[in-house]
Amino acid sequence: MDTTQVFLGLIAIILAYILWFSNLCRRLNTGPNLWPVVGSLPYLFMNRHRLHDWIAGNLRQTSGTSTYQTCTLAIPFLAYKQGFFTVTCHPKNIEHILRTRFENYPKGPQWQAAFHDLLGQGIFNSDGDTWLLQRKTAALEFTTRTLRQAMNRWVNQTIRTRLWKILETSKNEKKSVDLQDLLLRLTFDNICGLTFGKDPMTLSLGLPDNPFASAFDSATESTLQRLLYPEFLWRLKKVFQFGTEGKLQKCLQVVENYMSSALNARRENPSDDLLSRFINKRDQNGNAFTDDVLKRIALNFVLAGRDTSSVALSWFFWLVMNHPEVEDKIIDELSTVLKQTRGNDPTTWVRDPLQFDEADKLVYLKAALTETLRLYPSVPEDFKYVVNDDVLPDGTMVPAGSTITYSIYSVGRMKTVWGEDCMEFRPERWLSEPVTKSGLRYRFEPPQDGYKFVAFNAGPRTCLGKDLAYLQMKSVASAILLRYRLLPVPGHRVEQKMSLTLFMKNGLKVFVMPRELKGGVGVATCA
Repeated sequence: MDTTQVFLGLIAIILAYILWFSNLCRRLNTGPNLWPVVGSLPYLFMNRHRLHDWIAGNLRQTSGTSTYQTCTLAIPFLAYKQGFFTVTCHPKNIEHILRTRFENYPKGPQWQAAFHDLLGQGIFNSDGDTWLLQRKTAALEFTTRTLRQAMNRWVNQTIRTRLWKILETSKNEKKSVDLQDLLLRLTFDNICGLTFGKDPMTLSLGLPDNPFASAFDSATESTLQRLLYPEFLWRLKKVFQFGTEGKLQKCLQVVENYMSSALNARRENPSDDLLSRFINKRDQNGNAFTDDVLKRIALNFVLAGRDTSSVALSWFFWLVMNHPEVEDKIIDELSTVLKQTRGNDPTTWVRDPLQFDEADKLVYLKAALTETLRLYPSVPEDFKYVVNDDVLPDGTMVPAGSTITYSIYSVGRMKTVWGEDCMEFRPERWLSEPVTKSGLRYRFEPPQDGYKFVAFNAGPRTCLGKDLAYLQMKSVASAILLRYRLLPVPGHRVEQKMSLTLFMKNGLKVFVMPRELKGGVGVATCA
């Protein structure tokens, strides 16, 4: 082959690429401008520290030219088969993905491959019959009163014996605490206790390291990084135990040993935890679940129940600190409810954490937590794989093999969805007129369009632990706000961490001050 033939061949390849790229540009008529060869990658890189707000901004721009908010980001030659993925945030499109065409939008092979080492075929990493069986089994357990009572015991025990003591020490010593770290430890201990009846006690004085908790955190973060690379690249790194893949394998071994110990303990001494309940269940063929499946199921629940509630509470406390009028209404509601259940003496209100029956009556607090999740959803973006070619309700084409993202973070920031005040923290948007006949001061009223708010997912995959999550968050929020006022540390920057879960990058540093309830009674001393 002479030089001329080589040159002509290169020209042919370049022309073919230009034709392909031009066709792609015509199809992708929304979203940021596309660059030759690299598509949207330059914009993604430039906005990597504010990715969620950048996506929301792109979707807001589309709302002026179309009925729905949808844009497309091109990532040629990387992990996504079709070279681009679609991002949407309109409730009609989200309903189409999560309910109408549910079977066409599974987790998908890329996601499942990346998470398989950690989560196996657990409920949050499976599709089809495997997912459906676990879903049905778990649904039966999450509706039982005994599970609710078990959660109540674990939450109240952790608050009474550890959280209050740590906050009291901080108050007395006038030292700041990282509230996000405390909440992560608290929810981790609670979900571990609820899932396999074993308290790792990561929330203790001195905030000790726990091998299982540290390994689980590292394994989760390393697994998430797999989504940033083409599958062949991270698999190659796994073969040679290079970089994060080598670290991941070591962490997985620690997690495996801990789970084996927990499973053996539950077989010898069954309790009311989730693992004990699944040990007694059968699969579709009437066979007991294998040990490996049971461990993966338990890990799936730990992953789902730990980060989401703690992250939501972190943003809740940050918003409340910046909106004292909301804090006053929460305290007023708490005082009203506890007068009914514990009498008029404020010292009795903080002697013990709330019982879940008391937490059920806190309607304004639920509205404030929901408003937090509208603005700062624990999982800001969710990804789905497209099985067959489809068309969204707004006319957007989504080809088979591509990836579609519905931006939960962006939904809460759309004026077309939530009105002109969509960026304001206003719990009242979730409340109807007061209903005095029921004895409640407010009535919680979700939007008629259930796909405007999908912080707990929606459709067949709606979060089974939604009610338990609300009860846990109410109990923790009440336990802190009744005893203490929180003040942000001057100069501390609250920023989003760019990950699949909306952590605060630098934590939430606060000073703890005593709370004075009405009547002038100080109640900040631990019993």
